[in-house]
Amino acid sequence: MRLNIKDISGIIVLLVLLVLVRVFEEKLFYDPLLAFFRKEDKELPEYDSMQLFFGLAFRYGLNMLFSLGIIWLAFKDKSVMKLTTVLYAVFFVLLTAVLFISLNTEKPSLLLIFYVRRFLIQPLFLILFLPAFYYQAHINKKPDAGDATGFKNDM
Repeated sequence: MRLNIKDISGIIVLLVLLVLVRVFEEKLFYDPLLAFFRKEDKELPEYDSMQLFFGLAFRYGLNMLFSLGIIWLAFKDKSVMKLTTVLYAVFFVLLTAVLFISLNTEKPSLLLIFYVRRFLIQPLFLILFLPAFYYQAHINKKPDAGDATGFKNDM
């Protein structure tokens, strides 16, 4: 996997954008659970379900777009992008369903809510996908392959 200076610069810019999402989270997104988990309360705060859903979706979407940009710059492979996009979509649907079901049970599991929400609001999938795709590229790499990533390039 050989990256040129433009790719490295792009990855750095996208990483800075991911950090900025975190830095400005309280100003950008509706999420009463942020303060709740900081204080470690025992009772869930009042919240607007639709606002919470759209806030989580917006944040997940930003993290996903920046993460997809990083993955594209690292591998430049359409098949990797298609797989990653599908995985992000499936994980969003599943995690959002689990989160809102958990929030609306009689005795919500705070630990489950904390960790499911963490996957929705942090770019954890990027941390999982980058090494996985890197490893996959290197075990598939043929000695005579001209492509540094080892992936079939559909461009």
